[in-house]
Amino acid sequence: MMTVIPEPAPGEQAFLGRQVAREAETILDIENISVAFGGVRALTDVSFDIRRGEIRAIIGPNGAGKTTMLNCVNGFYHPAKGSITFKGRKRAQMRPHEAARDGIARTFQNVALFRGMTTLENIMTGRALKMRANFWQQLVRAGKAEREEIENRYLVEEIIDFLQIEHIRKTQVGVLPYGLQKRVELGRALAMEPDLLLLDEPMAGMNLEEKGDMCRFILEANRHFRTTVALIEHDIGVVMDLSDRIVVLESGRKIADGTPDAIKSDDRVIAAYLGSH
Repeated sequence: MMTVIPEPAPGEQAFLGRQVAREAETILDIENISVAFGGVRALTDVSFDIRRGEIRAIIGPNGAGKTTMLNCVNGFYHPAKGSITFKGRKRAQMRPHEAARDGIARTFQNVALFRGMTTLENIMTGRALKMRANFWQQLVRAGKAEREEIENRYLVEEIIDFLQIEHIRKTQVGVLPYGLQKRVELGRALAMEPDLLLLDEPMAGMNLEEKGDMCRFILEANRHFRTTVALIEHDIGVVMDLSDRIVVLESGRKIADGTPDAIKSDDRVIAAYLGSH
């Protein structure tokens, strides 16, 4: 049973000082995106939007183009056609570090952590783009660099408390169970204070208890801290419980878009995806 997180009390501070935004505001607008690899079309004229403050799921069978779409959003792939507008600015070709700097954070299907570093050190890397001290200040840890490290360390400790991983804060992530590694990766993404958090199969490989924990953290990050989330997930029960809206892809094309109730009763979705589960 998933935990339902109450809405924050009026005036309650958002996560790491971020202000609550209007729910109806569009933060990401994807228009007619097409991607091809050689002669294979991965995406064809796909359009949808993401509203600030919502959990937006992207579902579909294997090979539908879901991860390709996330790769376009954060700059790993450059679409051959179409446009992506993020926070009101239509983007030209963008690299991943530029997307991260603009407020897009990402987790991956396969855990992508620094295995020889501790939990604390891994999450601290999520603060790298927030640091303004120059190389020499950081090298000697003096002045501005020291103040920045203290401030960033405080924020990282807050995330560690939030994710309930205090007991592994000094443990190398390479020896952690898979479910905890996924939680550390979520922590690193949250440390970036993202405007948009992209989660690529965050429940993959988890047992039922681990899935319940991850669902709770995603809900808390979204509802309590007002983090906008775009989610790829194959567990359709999780998708229906977590999502505000769902877009469905099949063979690189959008076949449906709407609320969970609308999606689960859509004949095209049932035939292409839900009927096989």
